[in-house]
Amino acid sequence: MSEAIVFDGIPQTATEQRPHLTTPPSANPALGKPPPPTEYEASGDTAAKLHFRTIWISDIHLGTTGCQAELLLEFLKHTESKELYLVGDIIDGWQLARRWYWHRSHNDVVQKILRKARKGTRVTYVAGNHDEFARHFLGLAFGDINIVDEAIHTTAAGKRLLILHGDQFDAVVQCAKWLAHLGDMLYGISLQLNRGLNRIRQAFGLPYWSLSQYLKHRVKNAVSYINAFEEAVAREAKRRQLDGVVCGHIHRPEIRDIDGITYCNDGDWVESLSALVETAEGELKLITWLEIEAWRNAKEVGQDAASNISPQLPLPLAS
Repeated sequence: MSEAIVFDGIPQTATEQRPHLTTPPSANPALGKPPPPTEYEASGDTAAKLHFRTIWISDIHLGTTGCQAELLLEFLKHTESKELYLVGDIIDGWQLARRWYWHRSHNDVVQKILRKARKGTRVTYVAGNHDEFARHFLGLAFGDINIVDEAIHTTAAGKRLLILHGDQFDAVVQCAKWLAHLGDMLYGISLQLNRGLNRIRQAFGLPYWSLSQYLKHRVKNAVSYINAFEEAVAREAKRRQLDGVVCGHIHRPEIRDIDGITYCNDGDWVESLSALVETAEGELKLITWLEIEAWRNAKEVGQDAASNISPQLPLPLAS
């Protein structure tokens, strides 16, 4: 039986396990020639791509003003994988029920994912709490996308991972949904404050700074709740005799060992702009949009520049 521990959290940036540098497929002699263009590339998408065995993304929150859909679309354009897991809170049904908001870029993200599924990527949609409506369609396929409540993924290294959103371990979501909705509205307000504050900071040439992340780091109870959540999810994977777990929900990208279980959180696409990837060898890494953007920009300058950028990217998968 699942343990209910914490509330729907506020995002933070990745805290550890930064990926290491490698060259892109076309610049690494060990990988041979770059893969031939896909049908989509041949039809006009000639963007340089990093290839992975598996990609996990969650907490996109399409249907909200805080969703970074344009950046996610660029991420999807510059990455390919054999499997793609959408680990919950992809569409924000809570927000859409309160006030309809659907930017064109949100539709573009949906179309891009559907296109990937049509072109051969195995796409699995794991339902979350903000898109709990998807749980009415478990076991069905929508546009070549399978809808599930959880999944088991086996890495290239033979490790078995539990894949679930994580709201099953959130006491507020499970026992006091009204409080979860209130917290969601307050979080939306904090994002609006973030945007206003950072417009001012940008005008003065100052870097991005997140109020919500600052509070998350400083509030002792919030840190305790996060740790309790991570430990509860890891215990569930251990109870099932699995090697690890991949989840989302708390908007805190991280990879760490918890009592012999590999705990992975792929983060979010509201502030962290992060994803979890599996390399050809089965190694799990966190990557961010900023890292993909740096690689993309360097790739446009030249392969030598792309092979020497920092922060560093994980080794891509040769097709």
